[in-house]
Amino acid sequence: MQISDFPHIIASLNGLSVLFLTVAFIYIRAGNREMHRKAMICALAISAFFLVFYVVYKANSGFAKFGGEGAIRPIYFTILITHVLGAILITFMVPITVWRALKGNFEKHKKIARFTWPLWMWVGISGVVVYAMTVHLFPYQGG
Repeated sequence: MQISDFPHIIASLNGLSVLFLTVAFIYIRAGNREMHRKAMICALAISAFFLVFYVVYKANSGFAKFGGEGAIRPIYFTILITHVLGAILITFMVPITVWRALKGNFEKHKKIARFTWPLWMWVGISGVVVYAMTVHLFPYQGG
């Protein structure tokens, strides 16, 4: 495995976390707390792996450059900016949300989870979109 493989791994982990967040949502809506808990543990573990790969990748490669031109640029940068701001927010929100669940304080857990879950979903989905745009759709050609 080389550092150039990391963007693909990072995007895959992001997508997988979105899948588990979706499953967790379905379970909690169905009233199945135990399966919700298991799906959320999977989402957290995958996100932890994501974070390790992301930090190692950024420390060794810097930030990707976007190669798109014209009208796609403001679209891309809007997605990127909201992704980054959301990622910063969930860095604080996820541990608080998890802590409240672990402590059995489900009323407070539900209050913050109503904001944490959709934001976490946005960060995961937009992360995959940013990856697709920078790596596959509009790669930087240099110069």
